Amino acid sequence: MSGKWIPGNDFRLLENGEEFYPRVFECIAGAKQEVVLETFILFEDKVGLHLHEVLIAAARRGVQVDVTIDGWGSPDLSEQFIATLTEAGVRMHVFDPNTRLLGRSVNMLRRMHRKIVVVDGETAFVGGINYSADHLAEDGPEGKQDYAVEIHGPLVADIHRFTHGALANGHRHQRHRQWWRNRKHLRSSAQELPPAGSAEGLFVTRDNGDHLDDIERHYRIALRSARHRVIIANAYFFPGYKLIKEMRKAVRRGVDVSLILQGQPDMPIVKIAASMLYHNLIKGGVKIFEYTDRPLHGKVAVADDKWATVGSSNLDPLSLTLNLESNVIIRDRGFNEQLSGRLEQMMRDSCRQVERQELGELSGWKLVRSFFVFHFIRRYPGWASWLPRHVPRLHPATLAPMASTAHQTKQAP
Repeated sequence: MSGKWIPGNDFRLLENGEEFYPRVFECIAGAKQEVVLETFILFEDKVGLHLHEVLIAAARRGVQVDVTIDGWGSPDLSEQFIATLTEAGVRMHVFDPNTRLLGRSVNMLRRMHRKIVVVDGETAFVGGINYSADHLAEDGPEGKQDYAVEIHGPLVADIHRFTHGALANGHRHQRHRQWWRNRKHLRSSAQELPPAGSAEGLFVTRDNGDHLDDIERHYRIALRSARHRVIIANAYFFPGYKLIKEMRKAVRRGVDVSLILQGQPDMPIVKIAASMLYHNLIKGGVKIFEYTDRPLHGKVAVADDKWATVGSSNLDPLSLTLNLESNVIIRDRGFNEQLSGRLEQMMRDSCRQVERQELGELSGWKLVRSFFVFHFIRRYPGWASWLPRHVPRLHPATLAPMASTAHQTKQAP
């Protein structure tokens, strides 16, 4: 990651699995040299099986394929699913294979939550969409609303370089490390990729080392710089005090700040947590819209007429202080206009605005709860650092920690 705005890129917004999966599978099917893929969730349903098919086909024609899954997010892949990938030549890596105690999952902190694909070092995808059928509208009322972005241009080299570094760092404690030293496809600098468009971009990550708050910091910068409007659509919303403070300060400057949050959450606790902040936000002039069509899983935002972000990072304690995340920050009028249009349509057609009068007065238990919530969000980045911070490690997917907990089949969620 260069840390500097990189010009000359083209960004294509992809909404939901209906737009995302066909493009990713098409690019993998056309890969000539290399595919690097990271995902939090890979299920053995029709989406996962389609990915399985195109990855095997790519590996069999000589493409170097590396797939990294999270051990907690993807614990139940069958031995047959993994074996057919590895036999074809796909290198499967598991981030901290899941540990089970009395049949229940443990070790859920500090997960690899990124969703990245890089094909031939020339095309990249970054976003919040996992590989599971519940990202398709045909899955019914539980089908998730989400976004990703397809990238062409010099920024892809930054993302490509990052994925190779993640593989190298994750395996640095393993004996057999020679495979990552073959970097004939790794481009040495972003300038080696020719311009593909006029958009500027940044690839921003959060980890538990040198980039503890990079993604949140870019949100705060966007709020401080905004002059007209900010729209944030985020699935799991319970941000720190600094971010809430910037939202309220932006409103006082005359900025229209709108939040799109879950109205039909996949987990009830999500809405309960977010609603604890409603009094403070609405009192400060922030508009809150609850998306009611189906579960919202997106992590996107726009500011004024050029800035936008798409990625994997929620605005909650897990994403902001524990998980490994990645977002793309974009400066481009055309992309901003497209994403803004979709978010505005969502607010208009599929959301209900939360009004101040429906919240009632803060008194009794609500007042006590508000007091503790306020101080919690002021302090949690500090106390989160006390939670276990293990060294992230990748393991071959055929190791016992993964295979011993796998089922022979995985039903669609």
